[in-house]
Amino acid sequence: MRPLRAMVFLFLFFATCVVAQETALLETPKANLVSPARSPFTAGRISPLAQSRLLFPHNWIRGYSDFEVAPSHNEPDLGRCAFPQPAASGGINSTCTAYARWMISGYVEMQPFGRTLARHIFLFFQPRISLGRNIPQMSYLGSMEPIAFERSIGIGIQLTRNLQLRATQHQVDYLGRYAKSLGPADLGTTGPYGLYATVGVRWSFGGYGQAGNTQ
Repeated sequence: MRPLRAMVFLFLFFATCVVAQETALLETPKANLVSPARSPFTAGRISPLAQSRLLFPHNWIRGYSDFEVAPSHNEPDLGRCAFPQPAASGGINSTCTAYARWMISGYVEMQPFGRTLARHIFLFFQPRISLGRNIPQMSYLGSMEPIAFERSIGIGIQLTRNLQLRATQHQVDYLGRYAKSLGPADLGTTGPYGLYATVGVRWSFGGYGQAGNTQ
């Protein structure tokens, strides 16, 4: 729990700095909220700069979905099974087959406030489901048997100059028969990167990720 507490402390510290900076900016008189050089209309859509709704502004929820397939001999290794597998595992009949053929993933970002200091805060969720039943150099199948559910969830704050402060918690849950031991070839790992929590800074450039920019 100590790393998690440290992460929360750091996140709150930086959030306080952002609020202080925002308060200072609010105290500076401004002639116009949107200057002529920065049109409130971008690519035919209302810019967040001209947003007036307090709750659920334009593009408050955004993201993407992704579906991938790995060709034979290119299956993602989830780090659960030994390779090469020991002879005692049964060869082609081994029950440790955590090499994915299919992957379904996505990213969802929610920024429900369009005004006040809260407009800088957003939540995010990044899931990934791995499916398959393969053993390298032995068995290559098109099975969509569920293997693992990997996800990252967190909270972020928009800073200046396209910077974001993010607190993230990552976890992996094995599905179906992978929730128990899979025999001699099973390494007993906790999945890709396992369970962890981080505090980080993200910098975007070239217009990427600015759909919900409310600065």
